Amino acid sequence: MNKTLAAVALGTLVAAASAGAHAACLGDAQVADFFAAREARTPAADIENLDEADAACTRAKLNALLARKHGAVIGYKAGLTNPAVQKRFNYDKPVWGVLYQGMLLDSGAVVEAAFGARPLFEADMLVRVKSADINSAKTPAEVLANIDQVIPFIELPDLAVQTPAKLNGPVLAGINVAARLGVKGLPVDVPATAGGQAWMLESLRDMTVVMKDGLGAELARGKGADILEHPLNAVVWLAGALAKEGLALKPGDLVSLGSFSALLPPKAGQTVLVTYEGLARTQPVVVTFK
Repeated sequence: MNKTLAAVALGTLVAAASAGAHAACLGDAQVADFFAAREARTPAADIENLDEADAACTRAKLNALLARKHGAVIGYKAGLTNPAVQKRFNYDKPVWGVLYQGMLLDSGAVVEAAFGARPLFEADMLVRVKSADINSAKTPAEVLANIDQVIPFIELPDLAVQTPAKLNGPVLAGINVAARLGVKGLPVDVPATAGGQAWMLESLRDMTVVMKDGLGAELARGKGADILEHPLNAVVWLAGALAKEGLALKPGDLVSLGSFSALLPPKAGQTVLVTYEGLARTQPVVVTFK
């Protein structure tokens, strides 16, 4: 074999090996199997080697099934917005998923500790969209001008697969960023005045988010700035990511900003309370696991 043919043959082998290591968008049957396992709260088969396009395709198929179960879309979640969480999933950028009506509970909810196959809880926050102008926001101040509420939130994600340690960013996106349930607290209205908005903008960045158990023992804490240097930057990122897929935020949508804390496993009999120190008028959000 001459050198040219040898080079072509080698290139073909390398391409074939790369293709073998790359998993395409999950097929309909694979997504249905994942959904069935998720609904049964049993770990699904591991998913590996998705790229961003595969993840978007897989998420769209899964979301069609989730919508039948959980009802109307009520918003979106930005995940991996905290560098510490990015490190856990070996990915250097955020990902997004869809939130449905049937996923959100009110503060004080009692939830089974085994609410999913691989259940976790984390300190989070929701914001509510006031204007479609939010889709062109480039700064936290522009986001704040286009939301009307910030809402304490404990997210209850479900990593759902047999080996969560194998999950990375694209696979997490493909499984709708593990959205399962969440507990929302009492909303705080965004001030209408320039001075009030300046105060809230600074408070969101500088607040300390503290998660404790029912006995007062601290479980985790984080700062507002742990999310992309300002938590409202998560909305800037999300609006751009949605636009790439022909989607947009609309008035009334809720946006989950991401994790201010470590992701922890729930225990039966445990109560979890999250407070937002430095953000005036916020009340704690509480969930109890049974």
